[in-house]
Amino acid sequence: MPVRKPPTARQRRLGAELRRMREQVGLSLTEAAALHRVDKTAISNTESARFGVSADRVRVWAANYSCPDRAYVDALASMARERSGSHWWDEYKGSVASYMLDLAELEHHAVALRHVQITHLPGLLQHVDYARAVFREAVPPLSPEALDLQVDFRMRRQALLDRAEPPACSFLLHEAALRMLFGDRAVVRRQLEHLLERSEREVVTLRVVPFSAGGFPSAGSSTMYASGPVRQLDTVQIDVPNGVTFLDSETHLTNYRAVLDRMEQRSLEPGPSRDFIHKVLQEL
Repeated sequence: MPVRKPPTARQRRLGAELRRMREQVGLSLTEAAALHRVDKTAISNTESARFGVSADRVRVWAANYSCPDRAYVDALASMARERSGSHWWDEYKGSVASYMLDLAELEHHAVALRHVQITHLPGLLQHVDYARAVFREAVPPLSPEALDLQVDFRMRRQALLDRAEPPACSFLLHEAALRMLFGDRAVVRRQLEHLLERSEREVVTLRVVPFSAGGFPSAGSSTMYASGPVRQLDTVQIDVPNGVTFLDSETHLTNYRAVLDRMEQRSLEPGPSRDFIHKVLQEL
């Protein structure tokens, strides 16, 4: 089997799950190779996502590992059947950073999304003028062409909410994000009006954490928790200075679920959150 092109985050995740499955039953590469009747380099290359893997092979390996979780194995087999080059974000390969492609892919396959935003509003809810103002703050500065490309990509991501069956999206927004002036006051007014309009959608739940709520975990970063078809395939995405980081160990997933739950406890309910945004809008 030929070595594939640089794998996506989702392809790497599939390989990591197969490795995790093998390690949970305490098998070495050599022992697993004997069990599957393949060369151990085939297993190593599959687990590192250098090689692809068929859905049938996923099921055979899972059976050999005596994995009892049928829903989990079904989800992994479904991942194995996916093919690159068939989605809208593939048009942007070589034009935007690979982590942006991975983010679009993660959002596309998620069954639910939980966002935390502290200092700017989430990309899925940004008005085009606000998004442009955010990208104007990029370091190093973007050329006009690159800026247009970034804004276009972000707007294309928002089509997620227009799907026939979009994922349920929960947004926790800090008051700081509502009051931060990206662009002039007119831009922020349009953004807050856009935010209120989006919050009326059935699949969108929006909560505001006011300054008066005090401190909370992970106050210094923005986070997205993407739920997979089974809990083992959930993913946490956090913003870092040079892009984004994806986390999927059970410890990370457990901890970030707790972080989001605690922040949600400090937030206003959806109705009062909308009232709060109206109040900020009137003060501009």
